[in-house]
Amino acid sequence: MEYKQKDIGPYKLHFIKTKKFKTISVRVNFRRKITREDITIRNILSDLMTHSTKQYQTKKELVIKTQDLYAVNLTAGSTRLGNFINTSFTLTCLNDKYTEEDNFKNSLELFHEILFNPNIKDDKFNQDSFDIVMENAKTSLQSIKEDSSYYSLIRALENMASDSPISYRMAGYLEDLKDINSKNVYTYYKEMIKKDLIEILVVGDFNIKEMESLIKKYFTFNTFKRDEKVAFLTSPKRQIRKKIIKEKEDNKQSKLVIGCRILPIDNFEKNYALTLYNLILGGGSNAKLFNEVREKSSLVYYINSIPNKLDNTLVIRAGISKENFDKTIKLIEKQLTAMKKGDFDDKDIAKAIEIYKNSLEEIEERPDYIIEAYYLMSLIDLDDIKTRREKISTVKKEDIIKVAKKIKMDTIYLLEGEDS
Repeated sequence: MEYKQKDIGPYKLHFIKTKKFKTISVRVNFRRKITREDITIRNILSDLMTHSTKQYQTKKELVIKTQDLYAVNLTAGSTRLGNFINTSFTLTCLNDKYTEEDNFKNSLELFHEILFNPNIKDDKFNQDSFDIVMENAKTSLQSIKEDSSYYSLIRALENMASDSPISYRMAGYLEDLKDINSKNVYTYYKEMIKKDLIEILVVGDFNIKEMESLIKKYFTFNTFKRDEKVAFLTSPKRQIRKKIIKEKEDNKQSKLVIGCRILPIDNFEKNYALTLYNLILGGGSNAKLFNEVREKSSLVYYINSIPNKLDNTLVIRAGISKENFDKTIKLIEKQLTAMKKGDFDDKDIAKAIEIYKNSLEEIEERPDYIIEAYYLMSLIDLDDIKTRREKISTVKKEDIIKVAKKIKMDTIYLLEGEDS
């Protein structure tokens, strides 16, 4: 795999050349410091841009065009990366080796159409397209509670850090839809194109010099930008006492979410020791939480943990019966304490390292995973995959214990179901 990065002013270019795939993927990332007000309108905008364009006035026309280009795939969506909101547009198409000459170039022309020629008339988005997208968004946001796993997570994070981006719902907010219209979403589009930090990543088998020329031709951003913001959120202050919140919902199974804060740790701890800590605690196939809370004690239907190093948080999630709430919390606390005391051995560490290395191999098997990995390398100065594979083996038991002592249980949230 050959990697090259180039800063040309209006945007950064990342080329990841590999012969593993029959496709070429191009992702354009738009990034800015997040505000709550950005989320819903940005979701509407990305849906509008992939619904129709100036040339392809309806969704049907746009889909027909993608089929003409050997089923080229176009997707869009927004995520939060610490302090940033990141909106990505991704094109994936077959390499010309497997189609015909200029299919990739023609696909880039369509991508250009989506990004630079939205379906605008009289300084606003086409009303028919706008009404369809808004109705879809309304339906989706009204059904958030139906996904109890997702709903319990966002409610836990809202209670854990209500004044922080940690609490933001990336699905958007139903109440914000009333303030969005076809005109102001176009104003937002122009601002995003002009002011957002932009990075373009390309993965596949191609000539780098020729690809650079094509990218410059079809992605005609012309505003120079300087990235001076940090992705990492400031480590939030811990509650003096654990906060416990219970809410009722019409679900059979109760959902438990425990938000833990991570006190300041250095980059090696954040990228390596924390990773192994989590795999041993609740992120691996033989993790403590799974073995002790589910298998041995039968207190949960499922349980896992995942850290977010950009947010300095670790979240434990479980499906439980509500009458097992107190027992489950006590046993989870016992496992957190055991990690602080070093109640794990070299075999646990070796297994966690093996799982981590396998996950690195999985990254290299999918273009979208590769794009995400190299984007994070650029965004937060993350090591490349080869270096990560080497450094993970240097983590010692005392490094993991040191991190364990900086994990503090903060907020316990139960979405209480009817199961008993």
